[in-house]
Amino acid sequence: MPTGKPNLEPESHAPSSTLPIFSISSYLPSNQPLMLLVSAARSVSLGPIAGRRAASAIASKYSKAVYNAALAKSPQTLTKVHAELASFTATLQRNKDVDAFVHNPTLSANDRATGLASVFKTLEGAGSKKEQVSDITKNLLTVLSENGRLAEVEGVVEGFNELVSQYNGELNVTVTSAAPLPKDILSRLESTLKQSQTAQKAKTLKVTNKVNPSVLGGVVVDFGDKTIDLSAQSRVTKLNAALTQSV
Repeated sequence: MPTGKPNLEPESHAPSSTLPIFSISSYLPSNQPLMLLVSAARSVSLGPIAGRRAASAIASKYSKAVYNAALAKSPQTLTKVHAELASFTATLQRNKDVDAFVHNPTLSANDRATGLASVFKTLEGAGSKKEQVSDITKNLLTVLSENGRLAEVEGVVEGFNELVSQYNGELNVTVTSAAPLPKDILSRLESTLKQSQTAQKAKTLKVTNKVNPSVLGGVVVDFGDKTIDLSAQSRVTKLNAALTQSV
């Protein structure tokens, strides 16, 4: 087994920021528009709350530990680990056997070790394209497996990707809505986001629209470990919590 397990107490890389309130129409199942009014004099302060992946505190530590370990070696190592984890995620999505292995908590230690060896072989490729998987990537997956947290690997990889994006000066924004947003709405949203302090510091800004039918009205905007929840569901949840506490 590879040596040199990552230190799980890395320094934080999550910058604080504010975003201007923006106006956007999204749609309820009944096509009723939900308007969020523009206010040039006010801004939304973003706190470090759970975002689109709702990663656990442990998953976040793994993300930062892998990022710090790779960057400490060299920028080239960071790029290599980034590519390896992207390849692993792609394999997880297209290979049902690998997905079942990762999300099976009942496997014995021997079965997990055998499964990981097979995964590493897949990541290495074959023939002229065969390339040894880095110790950092091997250590990450091995430690997750040994600690019974392999099922959290997707959250770990997503957190790692966010840190790499920050390092490269990229700001990736995910807008989640119940139905696909029209291009003109996304364009207006992107223009508004570019006014934020964080976007002005970034080299590039990429806005992606994800669809989640459970987002009832409005949108949820995520970037890094920051979230603006502008959905009706969020307001209903808060109301239910308040009513429960008052009973």
